[in-house]
Amino acid sequence: MQPAPHIPVFDAIKALAFVGDLSMGQPIDHSARTAWIASQLAAAIGRDQAVQGHAACASLLRWSGCTANAPEFSDLMGDDVGGRRAMLSNASASAAAELAASVGPMAEIHCEVSGDIARTLGMPPEVERTLRHMFETFDGRGKPHGLRASQIPEEVFIVSVAGDLEIFSRVHGLSNALRYIADRADARYPAFVVDAVQKHAVDWLHALEQGAAADMQSPSSALREATASLELIADVIDLKLPWMTGFSRRVADAAFACAAGVGLGDVEQGQVRRAALIHGIGRASVPNAVWDSPGVRSEADKERLRLVPYWTDRAARRIGTLRTEAEIASFVDERLDGSGFFRGIKGPAIDVAGRVLAVAAHWVLLRTSQPGQAALDEADAIAALKREAELGRLDAAAVAVLTGHPQAAAVTAPSNEAAALLSSREIEVLGRISLGDSNKEAARVLGISPSTVRAHLENIFRKLECTTRAAATLKALTLGLL
Repeated sequence: MQPAPHIPVFDAIKALAFVGDLSMGQPIDHSARTAWIASQLAAAIGRDQAVQGHAACASLLRWSGCTANAPEFSDLMGDDVGGRRAMLSNASASAAAELAASVGPMAEIHCEVSGDIARTLGMPPEVERTLRHMFETFDGRGKPHGLRASQIPEEVFIVSVAGDLEIFSRVHGLSNALRYIADRADARYPAFVVDAVQKHAVDWLHALEQGAAADMQSPSSALREATASLELIADVIDLKLPWMTGFSRRVADAAFACAAGVGLGDVEQGQVRRAALIHGIGRASVPNAVWDSPGVRSEADKERLRLVPYWTDRAARRIGTLRTEAEIASFVDERLDGSGFFRGIKGPAIDVAGRVLAVAAHWVLLRTSQPGQAALDEADAIAALKREAELGRLDAAAVAVLTGHPQAAAVTAPSNEAAALLSSREIEVLGRISLGDSNKEAARVLGISPSTVRAHLENIFRKLECTTRAAATLKALTLGLL
């Protein structure tokens, strides 16, 4: 088994920020701008460099849990991306508070997953704690626990007001933004933090327009030296759609095997594998309802889907260590006959790495159950892939590799140490739950009772030290159990 590819941990944080920004319907520099404001605000109220760094990192990871509750937001709002964009720009303090009160379970999912992500990345405890309480408010009416102000990390207030300033000033203008923030004083955040914003906001926003946040550096030497698994980025991306659990990992395995089979060198094989792990970043920009719709899509929805690889390229290219991989990933939906997207280019304009990734992604999609469409068995998937090559849409050599050795990208069994955490039946139950099954649906597939599924879930949560299905899924992927 190949070791997991790693990148500098601060680059992983920035990649997760891009995923979060797209999921929340924000520009891809929203979290970076918020992080810069938060660090300046922490300094303005007299906090040291450590707190400034904690606030910046928490700002970048603030939306890292939003792919985990996208299904619930989709059920609530229809359009999880547009709905959250409207929610964030809502100028009414009372309306915002009322909405926040209605999304308690979603806040719990979000905070648990983002906190677990921070822990996996090796963030300082202060950053993890801030993320686990990100939606708590100064008046004690926040979520998920309704903590008193004294129990809430101060960084929560710093990040919250920094995010509001960034969004409100962009959407409503600076004077209105300051008024809306003032309305939230001693409700969402303490008045002394609001006072600092009122004093410095003009200068901060001017500095941002001059590019102050364009090349944000790691706030500490410890973070500069640390690395993180790129597979974590893939797993967070895939949490948005339960039926895609583990999808990017499977594409990476298939692409790696295919790249070796078509004769790419070791360096290029690694680049293709890493590109496969990040190829789904742009999926966060499209509402779940569009992905989950098995019927005819509108032109607007088709256009959003066509732009998925564009947003992957735009986001990942901003990270120096992933620029080559971003370029490869952007070709995932191109086709040799020019029928693909987003460029619509053909033939020689698509290099071998891009062709390999396109074949690998299509192969895995054929073998994945989707809403309204069952996965193809191996024989039918091989036939479908060969047909795409015969029609001149996919690279024949890459198709020959995968169809000649379809098990080359088979999922690796969990290590003995990881498998010892859960029983085989618990892994089966978690496998069904991770794909979005209810207890009743999982029981039907596994031939057991819903109460038995519930009992297994309680054991799973206890053993994995989590309380939500999304957090259990992410932890199981990280441990190699799924």
